[in-house]
Amino acid sequence: MLWSGIARQQALGLPVGWLIADAEPAFFQLTKRIHHGLHGRVDHAFTEHDARLYEVSTTRSAAQLAEFVRPGDLVVLHDPQTVGLAPHLVAGGVKVAWRCHIGTRANVPAVAATWAFLRRYVEAAPRCVFTVADYAPGYLAPGRVTVITPSIDPESPKNRHLSQAECVELLAGIGLLRSPDLATGAPNQGDDPVGYVVQDQPLPEGVPVVTQVSRWDPLKDLAGVLRAFAEGIAPHSPAHLLFAGPDPADIPDDPEGAGVFAQLRALRQALPAEIRRRVHLAVLTLRHQTANALAVNAIQRYSTVVVQKSLEEGFGLTATEAMWKSRPIVASAVGGLLTQLTHGAQGLLVEPDDLTGFADAVSGLLANPVRAAELGAAAHRRCREEFLAERESADYLALYDRMSGN
Repeated sequence: MLWSGIARQQALGLPVGWLIADAEPAFFQLTKRIHHGLHGRVDHAFTEHDARLYEVSTTRSAAQLAEFVRPGDLVVLHDPQTVGLAPHLVAGGVKVAWRCHIGTRANVPAVAATWAFLRRYVEAAPRCVFTVADYAPGYLAPGRVTVITPSIDPESPKNRHLSQAECVELLAGIGLLRSPDLATGAPNQGDDPVGYVVQDQPLPEGVPVVTQVSRWDPLKDLAGVLRAFAEGIAPHSPAHLLFAGPDPADIPDDPEGAGVFAQLRALRQALPAEIRRRVHLAVLTLRHQTANALAVNAIQRYSTVVVQKSLEEGFGLTATEAMWKSRPIVASAVGGLLTQLTHGAQGLLVEPDDLTGFADAVSGLLANPVRAAELGAAAHRRCREEFLAERESADYLALYDRMSGN
């Protein structure tokens, strides 16, 4: 998201840059709990040890950042990992906004406890930016809240037009499709591959493909998607199921990714052979941004139905990408997905715990390609009208203007 956003702002002539805060693994384990807490899914209360760890880590990051900024500069801090820098930067004369990309409308104790844990840092930021207004904590005055909806760049490698032949070539390159030049279908990716696929064999030519693109995260309900496919979709359709996500080794601030992927891989392995051969797990490296983006683009365009069965979802950017590509979508009726899609108009929305309803929605689109195409076309129009980069760039320019006091 930030790669393309920073590039667009630089193209407009703005002197913008992007810095990444680093910390010890314990800090990222804590911020992952904060992440789940802001989605209403935290397991236990925050402790004094948590508070000290967060304070020490963010104070250290603020001191490092001070080497790159001076009084009067504008700094936008992104997500809970960085909001702890706000009081230090403000004290140094820096103009600060905090951009929170996550949240939930659910009014549950876990959410309140997490916002309470972050309160003194959030309140230190003169302006806070949310994807959905309802995500803002109640202690923030409405005048300090700005809403900016994420967008996609239609000309980026992840979203630019790809021909069917290009999609086939890209998917054969990572092993999802059988390469016409190799009897095994296994690609030769050299010493630095784009990714790998856990599968019994490549996708057969012409089969419908149901795809979820997401991180390996418990909030994405990967196990629920797999179960719904095995029990409610596969018995009635020749479709295959494809999960695609980043290599967990390339995301140091997500300590859960490797474990969630391992669990999904084990669940797949335990399926009956007839079902297992129709389930594919594509793991894509983040070391090569363009190659990763093109692979995701090809996967989404090749898919018959795209799903996003999140238990909570601040904003489903992969759903927006699928909307742009005119894919029919089945998603959970939660969070930002409710902002992106209207049920029955641009896609189908299902309650996140309704596995039967989810399976029925996907099966219905697989059985009715005309209806699927109608929803995909409507999704593309909605994306073009509301979720493209030009609008988000204008929103950020307005934010910078307000931060500057103009």
